[in-house]
Amino acid sequence: MKLTISRFIAVLMLVIPGFIATYGFLLIKDSLFAAFDPLAESFPWGKLVLGVVLFFAGVAYLGGWIFFRDRKRNYVAPRFKAKRPRPPRPKQP
Repeated sequence: MKLTISRFIAVLMLVIPGFIATYGFLLIKDSLFAAFDPLAESFPWGKLVLGVVLFFAGVAYLGGWIFFRDRKRNYVAPRFKAKRPRPPRPKQP
């Protein structure tokens, strides 16, 4: 039972940022379509800015999660791998 609850929470930790990014994309789309509406009085800047923030926050969370998971499993390029300290140099007499 404990394993199913923890897996459900893990799935929610990925689904909720996905929904946030999707909602941000929809806000961006609606504000851009409102710019071409002849009946619109002004451009909805607040909706556009909120959409951009939500979209990038959701995408950044999901991208970071994928990056750190791949880094843990050693799937990334050498320049993205964790840096290891150099071993100390032997003393010369």
